Amino acid sequence: MNITDLFNIANVFVLPFWTLMIFLPNWKITRKVMESYLPFVVLAVAYLYLFITSITPENAQALSNPQLADIARFFADEKAAATGWIHFLVLDLFVGRWIYWEGQKTGIWTVHSLALCLFAGPIGLLSHIFTYWITKAFFPRPESAVVNLPEQAASSSSN
Repeated sequence: MNITDLFNIANVFVLPFWTLMIFLPNWKITRKVMESYLPFVVLAVAYLYLFITSITPENAQALSNPQLADIARFFADEKAAATGWIHFLVLDLFVGRWIYWEGQKTGIWTVHSLALCLFAGPIGLLSHIFTYWITKAFFPRPESAVVNLPEQAASSSSN
């Protein structure tokens, strides 16, 4: 498989997860799918493959003491750029999943933060943090209104 194909497959691979979290957040199947770590394993394996095959002795030396110019030269290579992009896909999806579960747990609205996270992960995270703070400050919920998720019930029953 060539780099372009792997890049394109990774881009399409994440879309169903984002679609479920954004458009069908309360669907039982969305919850079941988002409980899994499998999407991260698949993306991390693709990342690992690209990372290993894109590192040369020169790159390794430059990255061991990174300078902006060295990083720019490194990412000028197509394989290195694909490696970096899949890095973003993995971490943005992981942060999106965390935002999704926080919304499920607390009832805080997350659609806007998830959409932002899809396109610019750190901005989506910042959006969620601000939404959380605003909601807690202006719309406090009694503790009994917080949703008890299956993973919480399992961990609390084992204690």
